[in-house]
Amino acid sequence: MQRLFSTFPGGWPGRGLVLLRIAAAAPLLLAALPLFFDDYAGMGVPLRLIGTASGVLLLLGLGTPIAAALQMAIEGWLAFAGGTFNPNHGALALMGLALMMLGPGQYSVDRRLYGRKRIELGR
Repeated sequence: MQRLFSTFPGGWPGRGLVLLRIAAAAPLLLAALPLFFDDYAGMGVPLRLIGTASGVLLLLGLGTPIAAALQMAIEGWLAFAGGTFNPNHGALALMGLALMMLGPGQYSVDRRLYGRKRIELGR
C-alpha cells in the first residue's frame, strides 16, 4: 500500500491537502442529501451511494487514491452527461485527479495506517 503514496506532507502543504479533500468531498455528500431526507427513487441512486462512500472516504483520508479515482470518474461522467460540457463537474473531476496524484497528506487515516514508522532500537 505504501507505493500508492509518494509522501505524507505535513505543515501548510498537509493542511492544503485537507482543504482539497474537503472541497472534493463536499459536492458528493451534498448530492446525496435527497437520498436520506426525501422520498427519492431514481436512476441516480447507485451513483449517489457510490459518491457518498467516496466523499466519506475522502473526508477521512482513507483509501484516498481509490476514493479520488471514484470521484474523478463520477464527476467526469457528469461533466459530459447531457451532451454538453459542464465546467463545474469538470473542475471537480480535476480535483479528484489531483488528489489521486498527490495522496492524502499527514492529516489522514492513510498516514496512520501506511505511513513510514520510526523504529528505535534499545541500547
